[in-house]
Amino acid sequence: MKQRSVSEGGAARREAILMRLRKADAEAPLSASALASEYGVSRQVIVGDIALLRTAGHSIDATPRGYVLRRQTDECGIVSTLLCCHSADDMVDELNLIVDCGCTVLDVSVEHPVYGTLTGALRLSSRWDVAAFAERVRAADALPLSALTEGVHTHNITAPTPEQAEEVKRRLAEKGYLVK
Repeated sequence: MKQRSVSEGGAARREAILMRLRKADAEAPLSASALASEYGVSRQVIVGDIALLRTAGHSIDATPRGYVLRRQTDECGIVSTLLCCHSADDMVDELNLIVDCGCTVLDVSVEHPVYGTLTGALRLSSRWDVAAFAERVRAADALPLSALTEGVHTHNITAPTPEQAEEVKRRLAEKGYLVK
């Protein structure tokens, strides 16, 4: 009987988390630690809850700043996929170039010869986001995903207008970051 009440509590918590994600602004992701504190559970319980919500068909992205519910494409603007190549040292420059055009970097993907497509959710919309992401990479002593593929990677970005998407492509090409 006790197991059942724990399970029911988990289901209620997951429904509450989903409601919070629906109400949250995409600019204010919800971290696992904050959710854990709010619901009085461990961070790992929240990670498990998110996994169960994803299994139930909810599109939840884990970004460097926390969880966000994936919005429909028409709410985000024009979605473009960019094939890029550069050194790890140019990562911040590339990301800043994209956000400076008013666009959002949704993710980064690489094609690994063994594991296939590896994708990391980013959701970077400002220089502040880029700086915070770069600091997390530095603090973890990590390499960008593109280090696995000699700098070759793709980004899915959103742009408010087609002109802004084209401006990103133009600037990336000028820097030599865009693969043609």
